[in-house]
Amino acid sequence: MTGKKRKQDRPDEAAGKASEEMKTSTVEEPSEKTGRNETGEGSTVDLSNLEEARKEAAENYDRYVRLAAELDNYKKRVRKDRADLLNYGNETIIKDVLPIVDNLERAVDHSANAGDFETFVTGLKLILDQLRSTLEKHGVETIRAVGEDFDPNYHEAMLMVEGDEENNNKVIEEFEKGYLLNGRLLRPAKVSVARAQR
Repeated sequence: MTGKKRKQDRPDEAAGKASEEMKTSTVEEPSEKTGRNETGEGSTVDLSNLEEARKEAAENYDRYVRLAAELDNYKKRVRKDRADLLNYGNETIIKDVLPIVDNLERAVDHSANAGDFETFVTGLKLILDQLRSTLEKHGVETIRAVGEDFDPNYHEAMLMVEGDEENNNKVIEEFEKGYLLNGRLLRPAKVSVARAQR
């Protein structure tokens, strides 16, 4: 009988060993309290972090969509502003030139009725002074030429004439005035330049 008893003890031992193996198995159900699922040798996956990551991803995507829309609107606004600048950027100078046009029209109307040529010329000189003043107000300045040393950055030589050593490389005549806009060349002065004979 003792032999039978030993055989019966052995199944109990096997059952005990099986329950111990189940306790140390690699897959366990997540605990309701912790939201954790233990896997492998002591490593854990936190399901609450997964939910937080999903929420953060949704927020980031929403932020991305809003920023993309803002960027698109900004690009459209910049294109419109650039077009407005091209179309209306010279509005200020045009407004300042219009009174000069009005004065020229008055001068033309007056010249048809009056025979006084000197008054007409005086009126035209006043209008020219008004135009020059308006251009200066907007940063336009005349390039000095006659008597100055020839400078290819500001002068365009149309003609070379004989001169002496004193006038060598000097501008002696101006055919067309040159202009700068805020220090940048708009148009070079067209000039004749003296060259000394050697």
